[in-house]
Amino acid sequence: MSTLRIVADENIPQVEAAFDGVGEVRLADGRTLTRAQLTEADVLLVRSVTRVDEELLADTPVRFVGTATIGTDHVDREYLSRAGIAFASAKGCNANSVAEYIVSVLLEIAAHEGTTLAGKTLGIVGHGNIGGVVARYAPILGLNVLVNDPPQQRARIPGEWTGLDAVLRHSDFVTFHVPLNREGQDRTLHLMGEAQLATMKPGAWLINSSRGQVVDNAALLSALEDKRLAGAVLDVWENEPDISRALLRRCLIATPHIAGYSIDGKLNGTRLMLNAVSRHFDLVQAWEPQLPRVDQPIVALGSVSDREEALRRAARHAYKLLADDASLRAGMEREGREWPAYFDMLRRKYPVRHEFRHFRVEDAGIDGDILNALHDLGFKTGA
Repeated sequence: MSTLRIVADENIPQVEAAFDGVGEVRLADGRTLTRAQLTEADVLLVRSVTRVDEELLADTPVRFVGTATIGTDHVDREYLSRAGIAFASAKGCNANSVAEYIVSVLLEIAAHEGTTLAGKTLGIVGHGNIGGVVARYAPILGLNVLVNDPPQQRARIPGEWTGLDAVLRHSDFVTFHVPLNREGQDRTLHLMGEAQLATMKPGAWLINSSRGQVVDNAALLSALEDKRLAGAVLDVWENEPDISRALLRRCLIATPHIAGYSIDGKLNGTRLMLNAVSRHFDLVQAWEPQLPRVDQPIVALGSVSDREEALRRAARHAYKLLADDASLRAGMEREGREWPAYFDMLRRKYPVRHEFRHFRVEDAGIDGDILNALHDLGFKTGA
């Protein structure tokens, strides 16, 4: 067949190298992409900032749409089906990246409160690719786990399932890992509204890294102002990129929708897009991503003997979560359209972030239980 004509979001890493030999790649700004840019395109590759629907694709030759993200709420899949346009997502590509973000968040909350995670309860709403990894990591932090996932429960998938009300009433931390469903039995739009927030255990923490609209941001702001919750950590927001600065100020940690932005997760997304295009067009294409060099790959913990503090130091070495928070807050005084543009810029120019598996812990003098916990979180240990 002839060479494919591919239009790709410029923020899909190494997309030109990955599709070399498959087709001609033209890069585009995903936020401002128009139909005119697709009049000579067979394949469209996007991220979550592009709304893919009939308005964008009608009367174009596009035959395949791929999103290098796990979420698909920005894609009108019903239209694609009617139009005979194939579709693929990068489901699961950044599961570990988001899970490591949650680990870092929990460790920072404990440090902020001057307490320990051991013996407390984490409620996980959504037990898919990401929620499943979070559920695996939580006991390493000493946490008990409650899981809510009605679709899996109805499908009789083995697991200990807990109703949402019970999760909210009994959890010290609640983290959300659900898709954005705007209607139907499993609607998640404003899954956490005023009534649900009022149900949460007094002094609990809310963490959202799924989709901004899963949590009613106005209701959350009210709950934080009234001190009904201990606090919140948000990576996703309603009305992105023009997010509520009043809510941001009330969050302990606030980040610009980057929980899944490890370089590992991003390159996984590129690889999954290449695989999907190759399958659809019956191509054979091999590609090895070029992983950037890891700065300071050795984690020196010194003589720390407290297990949780050791995990926190290692997590801070690998991922500068608080720097992401500081970067977002640094732009809060920008006026007009400069504020949403700043939010987008932080995502577009996000620095390279490697996952825990790329870091090795110096194990001299470190207790074996601590080393085992670090290993189970993904860090390299031993010779």
